[in-house]
Amino acid sequence: MQQNLFGNPNDNKKYSKNIEAPVYEPKNEKPDLLELLDNSKTKRIISEIIDSKVDPDQKIFLIEAAKRHTVFNYERIADYYAHTSKEMQQLMERSALVIIDFDKAIEYGYVRLCEEIKNQYLQEYAE
Repeated sequence: MQQNLFGNPNDNKKYSKNIEAPVYEPKNEKPDLLELLDNSKTKRIISEIIDSKVDPDQKIFLIEAAKRHTVFNYERIADYYAHTSKEMQQLMERSALVIIDFDKAIEYGYVRLCEEIKNQYLQEYAE
């Protein structure tokens, strides 16, 4: 049997239809904000952009694009979320750092299901 780019076609049998989102159990400590992310690569890229000779509008664009290199530590974010103010929690939810309410996640546009996937889901998991 020929193997495709995605591995052996018979390997599909080992996967479950159940999809579980990661669940982080908060600890009894509130981490420092700096523990929630690693932005060292972002800072390096922004520094290069600032030192470049591209025009100011291009710099603004590139700086915004560089922010995508920030890496978030969602386990530490869950710890922080559990020990912060209600207002901060709401802003963290609005920023999709923490998703507590699946319906809100859909409302905010963080979770999107195309019609085909939705129909397939309803077929397979209809009550």
